[in-house]
Amino acid sequence: MHKVIHPKIHYFGTSVVLISTINEDGTPNLAPMSSAWWLNQSCMLGMSSKSQTVQNIIREGECVLNLPSIDLIPAVERLTLLTGRNPVPESKAARGYQFEANKFGVAGLTPLPSKLVQAPRVKECPVHLEARFVKLHPFEEPSSLVAIEVRIDKVHVGVDLLMDAHSNYVDPSKWNPMIMNFCEYFGLSEQLSSSKLAPVFGPDSVE
Repeated sequence: MHKVIHPKIHYFGTSVVLISTINEDGTPNLAPMSSAWWLNQSCMLGMSSKSQTVQNIIREGECVLNLPSIDLIPAVERLTLLTGRNPVPESKAARGYQFEANKFGVAGLTPLPSKLVQAPRVKECPVHLEARFVKLHPFEEPSSLVAIEVRIDKVHVGVDLLMDAHSNYVDPSKWNPMIMNFCEYFGLSEQLSSSKLAPVFGPDSVE
């Protein structure tokens, strides 16, 4: 049996992403988000155009998408109600947001130099995706939400997550990403079955 409901937003959740960018004064910014999806070498990020992160991506044309594992939930929580915008936008202030210039320090995370972009990577995250801004896709008015299209140009993965026999592939049994599931944090359970929907290895696959 099903019931028709009217949720405030149509949000089912995805992986949590820590997006690092460069502020206008050259300092690093770090923000958690969980509306992201990947296709081929691209990623779409759903965020508010009022956020400092979006402004930084548009201005600098780059960012790093850092993917945390479940052990970093406390660090993400310390960032949740902080913003790099000063003054804080009224809509965020009403929800309890406060300005914070040193987000890496507050979160207890370590910046690492990137290879292709100026924005730093997050050392504690097992996956770092250096990305370039491609295009902004505004949502329906009067929403401030936008979809930001970025291209992944460099991928850094912790060696302990890689497949033993295929060094360019992540072993999903070793990777426990932080998932936002209906606005709550979750990890992954054990593998339930093999998938035929999008097999990694096949007759035409190459490492």
